[in-house]
Amino acid sequence: MQQEKKRNTFAGSIGFVLAAAGSAVGLGNIWRFPYLAAKDGGGMFLAVYLVLALTFGFTLLASELAIGRKTRRSAIHAYGQLNRRFGFLGGVAALVPLIILPYYCVIGGWVLKYFLVYITGRGAEATAEGYFTGFISAPVEPVILALAFILLVAFIIYRGVNKGIESSSKLIMPALLVLVMGIAVFSLTISHTDAAGETRTGLQGLKILVVPSFEGMSVRAFFTILMDAMGQLFYSISVAMGIMVTYGSYVQDDANLGKSIRQIEIFDTLVAFLAAVMIIPAVYTFMGSEGMSASGPSLMFISLPKVFEAMGGVGHVVGCLFFLMVLFAALTSAVSVMETVVASIMEQFRISRVRATTIEMILTVAMAVMVCFGYNYAYFDLLLPDGTHAQLLDLMDYISNKCLMPVVAIGTCILIGWVVRPQTVIDEIERSGCVFGRKKLYVAMIQVIAPVLLTVLLLKSLGLSVF
Repeated sequence: MQQEKKRNTFAGSIGFVLAAAGSAVGLGNIWRFPYLAAKDGGGMFLAVYLVLALTFGFTLLASELAIGRKTRRSAIHAYGQLNRRFGFLGGVAALVPLIILPYYCVIGGWVLKYFLVYITGRGAEATAEGYFTGFISAPVEPVILALAFILLVAFIIYRGVNKGIESSSKLIMPALLVLVMGIAVFSLTISHTDAAGETRTGLQGLKILVVPSFEGMSVRAFFTILMDAMGQLFYSISVAMGIMVTYGSYVQDDANLGKSIRQIEIFDTLVAFLAAVMIIPAVYTFMGSEGMSASGPSLMFISLPKVFEAMGGVGHVVGCLFFLMVLFAALTSAVSVMETVVASIMEQFRISRVRATTIEMILTVAMAVMVCFGYNYAYFDLLLPDGTHAQLLDLMDYISNKCLMPVVAIGTCILIGWVVRPQTVIDEIERSGCVFGRKKLYVAMIQVIAPVLLTVLLLKSLGLSVF
């Protein structure tokens, strides 16, 4: 394995920002953010989310990137290098992407399927009753598509930090942004008259998104919005899973880390908002208020194909561009997840990138096959502590996202806030001569506010009443 002094680094700040933003801009921005924005009072949710992005998200993002650059280690060893007693956090942080990657690649295979359907002019097929359920429960096709997606991700990782991650991000992320902006603008221009004679427009859907709704607002309702926004942000910015620590370890010493953090914040928040502008007006225009209740796979793979079909001929083009954009988002996120695992394997076992990538690819394929079988041969229905029903994919998501990630984030807050002290992160960010803005806010967040909010979020995930 390369020695620390020979550790790969991003060639420039633009490549680093695009790679980190690519990790943050994933499926959660596209299929969860719009649903939460519509459910939680539109502009009210957006305002709370923006405040949290500038405080809570900024704190965790800055901490992990600084930890990575300071230690020049991947997640599995970075925490222990700061303090030996917190070495266990590295193991938990490395476990999270190991669990996430297989089911994320399965979903990536679903996206690939729908992109192929639309690009071959068969988009109308996707609107048939039971089409999505029939596809994911099939014994062979989902496995083949997941395998294709895994091979694509592994190829980028094989090529390394510069030729693989950085180069692909410079190509994919600008294309993704153009597609999101283009579809968002188109969504605002559409209108539709239903069978009852009611005409709805994209601008009316935008109003639902951006104008705050105070109907039924109470302290309890606001608390729900706060937890929803924090949960969305927590998963959106790719913290507490070792990704930003690993990417931070690839940042050059003279890079302006503070500036990069601000750019990542802006990029992630902008794409999340544009995803909502892209989806909510279109769904409202063609499906009305009742269509706004869909989220997750049902929104992307069931509701939206019906919206594209209702658009007529242009809908097939929009559908093709939409699933291409989603494929880009899924790919950049999956690359960051696999890189985190591969970097940890390389460090832990002192083996080459090729061998580490091969090992992780084999593990991912084996686990992804089991996830696919979770919809047919290995199906089960389990009631989780948070009251939701789950099969294998949902269970893996619950364990990684709702249990392990909050534990890592809380541990990070304790380590930085009270053990090695916040000045460690502040000094690392200011080392290249940049000014660390929001310094007092950072100290208050990392020591008190963030760990309290994260603990509440963890208790909520475990089904324990906190309000």
